[in-house]
Amino acid sequence: MHRRTSSRRRTALVLSATALAAVPALTACGSDAHPGAAAVVGGQRITVSQLETRVNEVRDAQQAATTDRAQYQEAIAKTGGLTRNTLHTMVLDRVLHRAATDAGVTVTRKEMQDMRAGLEQRAGGAKQLENAWLGQYSVPPKRLTESLRTEIEAQKLATALGADMQTQEGQAVFWKALGKASKELDVDLNPRYGAWKVSPTSRLVEARTPWLKQVTRQPADTPQGA
Repeated sequence: MHRRTSSRRRTALVLSATALAAVPALTACGSDAHPGAAAVVGGQRITVSQLETRVNEVRDAQQAATTDRAQYQEAIAKTGGLTRNTLHTMVLDRVLHRAATDAGVTVTRKEMQDMRAGLEQRAGGAKQLENAWLGQYSVPPKRLTESLRTEIEAQKLATALGADMQTQEGQAVFWKALGKASKELDVDLNPRYGAWKVSPTSRLVEARTPWLKQVTRQPADTPQGA
């Protein structure tokens, strides 16, 4: 069963820079029309305060996971673009959710529990998995289940679209669906945090989003190497 789960995850996760280059960018112009908002997605604001809270959750988790100040400072240095990447991830997750909803995709609590149980087994325990997700993707423990839900959405969306994510054609189908969802949501990003654009040179590609991460090996090996 774990092998099948790993295979499905790989289908959703394999998104290379080459594939991104072949797909039309998702773009929206930021503006000052929404004071106090870091972004507006589907008419709903992501406030600067909400963004700061999410960033602080990561910093607090990093501090709790380190043994001394030097180690904590090293963790901060490795995530220097945390605020920008966190916002872009928050927006992209909403875009993915809209695309999944359009395709009739839903995620059950049991699916999330099963994925987490499988990953914990491979990582060597719950704490090890939490530390791996924090270190690799800047996802704090309290957001881990939410992150796994997004991963499942991505893989189920690919399946619903009939998109083979190991081919450029399949990846193009997947990103076309996200492009459509992005237009429907009319993403408006505060220029302070960059432009809403997905391309090989975009800062968004750097966002530490597990399901967006380019992988060259089985995802099951990832937590163990953290």
